[in-house]
Amino acid sequence: MPVYKAPVADTMFVLKDVLGYERYSNLAGFSDASIDLVEAILAEGAKLAENVMFPLNQVGDQQGCTRHADGSVTVPDGFKEAYDAYCEGGWLGLAFDPDYGGQGLPYVLHTAVGEYMSSANMALMMYPGLTQGAIAAIHTHASPEQKQTFLPKMMEGRWTGTMNLTEPHCGTDLGLLRTRAVPQADGSFKISGQKIFISAGEHPMSENIIHLVLARIEGAPEGVKGISLFIVPKFIPDADGNPGARNGVSCGSIEHKMGIHGNSTCVMNYDEATGWLVGQENSGLKAMFVMMNEARLGVGLQGLSVSEVAYQNAVNYAKDRIQGRALTGPKAPDKKADPIIVHPDVRRTLMTIRAFNEAGRAFVLWTALKSDIAHRSEDAAERQTADDLLSLVTPIVKGVLTDKGFDHAVMAQQMYGGHGYIEEWGMSQYVRDARIAMIYEGANGIQALDLVGRKLAQNGGRAVMAMFKEIEEFCALHRENEKLAFFTKHLKKGLGDLQASTMWFMQNAMAKPDNAGAGSTDYMHLFGLVTLGYMWALQAKAAHEALDGGAANAAFYENKLVTARFFMERLMPETVLRRTRIETGADSMMALAADAF
Repeated sequence: MPVYKAPVADTMFVLKDVLGYERYSNLAGFSDASIDLVEAILAEGAKLAENVMFPLNQVGDQQGCTRHADGSVTVPDGFKEAYDAYCEGGWLGLAFDPDYGGQGLPYVLHTAVGEYMSSANMALMMYPGLTQGAIAAIHTHASPEQKQTFLPKMMEGRWTGTMNLTEPHCGTDLGLLRTRAVPQADGSFKISGQKIFISAGEHPMSENIIHLVLARIEGAPEGVKGISLFIVPKFIPDADGNPGARNGVSCGSIEHKMGIHGNSTCVMNYDEATGWLVGQENSGLKAMFVMMNEARLGVGLQGLSVSEVAYQNAVNYAKDRIQGRALTGPKAPDKKADPIIVHPDVRRTLMTIRAFNEAGRAFVLWTALKSDIAHRSEDAAERQTADDLLSLVTPIVKGVLTDKGFDHAVMAQQMYGGHGYIEEWGMSQYVRDARIAMIYEGANGIQALDLVGRKLAQNGGRAVMAMFKEIEEFCALHRENEKLAFFTKHLKKGLGDLQASTMWFMQNAMAKPDNAGAGSTDYMHLFGLVTLGYMWALQAKAAHEALDGGAANAAFYENKLVTARFFMERLMPETVLRRTRIETGADSMMALAADAF
């Protein structure tokens, strides 16, 4: 049976020692959550994840969701009770506006707890996860009346939310969507059309489901410029704000998926359903992007979360499974063979995953802290810089962490040999669940194109220059520090490859756009490697400072330094490979005629 233990100590190390959480007490919400309270909250979140969410993970995979003849949907045993426990604990509204029932605590704390919950049960956590994204979109773009009607109940968890973009003929290219909206005399709209792949589209977990739906108002321009966003509830709120008449929205079927079986991924039919415009007409994508960006960060977190739980199980198996003898002689002479963890190739696998997980955790928390600064700082310049960096790294968080999350789930499964292919061991589920994270909320190839095609040039390259400057200044500041010189040397070299690749795009992509497309995925991963390397350099600095200060748990910090060294020696050199691929351009990639394939 699989196991999971939330990495609270590692989270606290990143928050306190690496990111300097206590320096941000001037930001709204941070003064309400001292570092001691943060640790207590993380401990409580860990208990819920380990003891309530995690035991239902395999249950959800095996039972899945069922659609009945009347269009209703049932979820796996225990899901409703676990969801209720999550909501009753106040976890859903942890970082949201207190004016509507949220607790207003830091988003970085919400992110830390979110990792534990997704590691424990990714499919179950998608129900509140989609709701949190919908809350963000409504809070940013809806009218005061709409906010008052929907947000309090959604933050409480009594009502859930969804995101309705994709249609059978249209996914990434939303300009092709056909769902239509017809204006009504009372200011509402009648929404008609079909949406597919709608996570948590129908279920019995909440009293009402609030669908955010992209549609085109009659007479609106073609393409993405004619798209509007609508709130379409399952039940129309009555005069008292409670669920009233059933709306014209229904679940036509449940998708039969490779993984995340515990989440009801639905085909949703809208038959003149009543909806209300969010924001301005024909500005739906701008409003929906609030939810999409929130979701992309959450999906990147899913990649890390699956990688972490898969790693923990691979480590357990490697310590327990005996096969062969160590190359340097028996390590368990009292047994007929040694545990496989003695073998260098097993260590390569485990260290690769571990080095990614610990840097990835620092990266998502660093990113979440930028979000807190962007939304809570009173300094306009500080808000702008944080928002620039947040926008820049969002496709990297989503694309790199989910690509690697899937790779590492496969590597962890491989550790089990044939047992990894057998369902009862649980590793197959992690592989199957992790696969979707590379696809939804914008397939990773689209994330790479977004990074290269939009984010690099945005505001004259202001964000990427700020990121390069931050890393360069760190390297320069610590170059003469003999304890950090090793890390800054490798980080500086990786940064050089990233900067050279960025310049190559500037010189070669304008005249020949295929060069940007051909190198975009390599560039995204190159940027990811350098960013993760920066996270390791920051952690190495914090670890040395803790050891120099006589930290009680010296082994924890020494292990950090070993893992940081492994990353720099074994993983960072991939920047050369990525740069080389980028600089080959698109010629051989695009040379074959389509009918030659």
